[in-house]
Amino acid sequence: MAGRPEPLRLGSVAPNFKADTTTGPIDFHDFIGDNWVVLFSHPEDYTPVCTTELGAFAKLEPEFAKRGVKLIGLSANTIDSHEGWIKDINEISQSNLAFPIIGDKERKVALAYDMIDHQDATNVDEKGIAFTIRSVFIIDPKKTIRTIFAYPASTGRNAAEVLRVIDSLQTGDKHKITTPINWVPGDDVIVHPTVKTEDAQKIYPNLRIVKPYLRFTPLPKEQTSANV
Repeated sequence: MAGRPEPLRLGSVAPNFKADTTTGPIDFHDFIGDNWVVLFSHPEDYTPVCTTELGAFAKLEPEFAKRGVKLIGLSANTIDSHEGWIKDINEISQSNLAFPIIGDKERKVALAYDMIDHQDATNVDEKGIAFTIRSVFIIDPKKTIRTIFAYPASTGRNAAEVLRVIDSLQTGDKHKITTPINWVPGDDVIVHPTVKTEDAQKIYPNLRIVKPYLRFTPLPKEQTSANV
């Protein structure tokens, strides 16, 4: 369809936009600056699953900050609606939500990031316009999209998994390694296949070769901290 934006993929540049938020107007690329960013959408204010999610992210914001990550939320509601809802979130979750939430009543940002719900015909506003799904975009300081999650409106996210993926991405970027299933900081990592075994043995004295293509190694503790 003419004029339809290109689908976002891993490696795409995050589309820039200007928007009003609960902490003031932003230019998204300026907001990113030299940080990592987690942009995540929720279907609607004053709804149960979203309330639990925003409270959990608010409580974990210090952990994201340790990793140089900024949080920013979005839903198809007004700033006034967001501000009232934040009071409920803080009361229910015993949190202090400080990160911005984008007001996207007209779905401009949601459309640019393909956050619109095409599955649940009941997930619509009073005008019958679809709300957003639970999307998560992890964006690096180069404005590159590194991870995309999409959850239906009925299913809450796992904030700890978002942190785990950020740890994996940042560790991999710094040390040129990959991480196996269920990896968390402190676990052994996998030496990238492009590194020859003889070179890997010089770099990683505790290299464990399972197969020529599967080689594990621990990283020194100082290399597996949050600030990788």
